[in-house]
Amino acid sequence: MSIGSISAFSLSFQSNTPSSGKRKKAGELTPEELEQLRQLKARDSEVKAHEQAHLAALGAHKSGGPQFTYEVGPDGKRYAVGGEVPVDVAPEDDPEATIQKAQTIQRAALAPAEPSGADRAVAARATQLEAEARAEILREQQQSIGEKTGTSTPCAHNRGNNCSYCSYEGAGSPNTPTAEIASA
Repeated sequence: MSIGSISAFSLSFQSNTPSSGKRKKAGELTPEELEQLRQLKARDSEVKAHEQAHLAALGAHKSGGPQFTYEVGPDGKRYAVGGEVPVDVAPEDDPEATIQKAQTIQRAALAPAEPSGADRAVAARATQLEAEARAEILREQQQSIGEKTGTSTPCAHNRGNNCSYCSYEGAGSPNTPTAEIASA
């Protein structure tokens, strides 16, 4: 099954303190605005480091640079409060290449010190992609064995047409095992 060709790691943040967007000099800020500015600067650094961790681990599978959501601070400057890195999560033509890609995406999704819920969802989808590729390899191996032994779909245990382990009773049997993986 093909998933969309583009997905994204995403980290979102909603600020609890609205900003006026008017530019003020440091000496004109209230103590509350100074605290808000300190928090925005810290969040900006955190968001940029988070997205950089994804980029560093993704390699060739990124579909562009990081995209940030900004909030204007009380000093009138923009601070990153959320971000995402687009990543190509489409399966490759070769199942082995898909496995390598899925493992890279898993590492990239979990690369930040504190992966977000969206990061964990991308890692889970990459795990599913890897499982689908491994199932495809298994189907190809079963087909190859079937061609060598004269059976159309041998069981996964390589025991021919009557397997006591999985109740395989030959092609077309209601007990014929499948390597299909349910998709979410």
